[in-house]
Amino acid sequence: MNRKAEWKSFAIIAAIFLGCFYLPVGTLRFDNAVKEALVLVRWYAREHVLLCLVPAFFIAGAIGVFVSQASVMKYLGARANKVLAYGVASVSGTVLAVCSCTVLPLFAGIYKMGAGLGPATAFLYSGPAINVLAIILTARVLGFEIGVARAVGAIAFSVIIGLLMHLIYRKEEQEKANGQMGMAEPEVKRPLWQNIIYFASMVGILVFANWGRPIEAGGYWGAIYSAKWVISGVFVLVLVFALAKWFSKPELGQWVEVSWDFAKQILPLLLIGVFVSGGLLGSAPGKEGLIPSKWVAAAVGGNSLWANLFASVAGAFMYFATLTEVPIVQGLMSAGMGKGPALTLLLAGPALSLPSMLVLRSIMGTGKTIVYVSLVVVMATICGMIFGMFF
Repeated sequence: MNRKAEWKSFAIIAAIFLGCFYLPVGTLRFDNAVKEALVLVRWYAREHVLLCLVPAFFIAGAIGVFVSQASVMKYLGARANKVLAYGVASVSGTVLAVCSCTVLPLFAGIYKMGAGLGPATAFLYSGPAINVLAIILTARVLGFEIGVARAVGAIAFSVIIGLLMHLIYRKEEQEKANGQMGMAEPEVKRPLWQNIIYFASMVGILVFANWGRPIEAGGYWGAIYSAKWVISGVFVLVLVFALAKWFSKPELGQWVEVSWDFAKQILPLLLIGVFVSGGLLGSAPGKEGLIPSKWVAAAVGGNSLWANLFASVAGAFMYFATLTEVPIVQGLMSAGMGKGPALTLLLAGPALSLPSMLVLRSIMGTGKTIVYVSLVVVMATICGMIFGMFF
């Protein structure tokens, strides 16, 4: 008998029992936290799973099946041209208006296909952080200075974080690069333009089906929002045509199978993370979880190191759907949040969340996840403090 293992099992069982025994059911704060957790999970399932995650899973599956490993490595691999690799990764967010969770299947797809850790993490950060509509909304609602600082900071962060991840794990990346040297060029099954149309149709569905309502009616963004379902329908028709004409049944079966593998790996962890996040911080402004919102507002006033660090850490664990970070920060600023911590929250919050951390750990391991999260938190804190000194 392994006494150490038995004592460990006993301690876990005892802890679970005591947690259940002293569960504060009936107290207003706890009951409300459970309700908010369920509300957030229901909202996430209704608003993000079908329109955001399902298209993302299929895009990730398509990367795994129809994009050759050699092609991924050519542009994003450990031996790829660094300017090209980080340029493509850092600008991707202007095309993909996704949240920290929706970008995960896409990150998993390119990372498992051989993309270098640096470009892959640059893409991971830029996907949810560099959102043109969110940056415009930030400038209009929170001020021009914060909008510009968010845009510049997000683009710079994606490249710097990617480069730092590459340097920290450079030995591992060098081994990966050496292993990629002898790979043969893949056999081309269909013309490049057909693959471009195929992928563009799926990206179009993801982008336009999730196009957010603008603050003011009319204008360019308003016109697109009014026609979002028509535009999305056109992309669906293009996708159906491409699948029927250019792909065989075995290929489609493999595509669905790989997409399902991503869904099995990612979706359960996301839902668990969303539930915990809702229970701790609530489902929306004014809807509190276990942690009172007044504690958060009181902790992010001024421009001290603590205020910026707290804003960064809190933002890292909160879940922000696309564009929701702006009204949340607006509410916190009206409650006394400084401009420095506000920028810190905008740089850390959309790119990270507790659900995304759980999934990232399953994709690239505990160590790399901790390093990535730490880099985002530290850099956002420093950037917020510098910004707060001048504004």
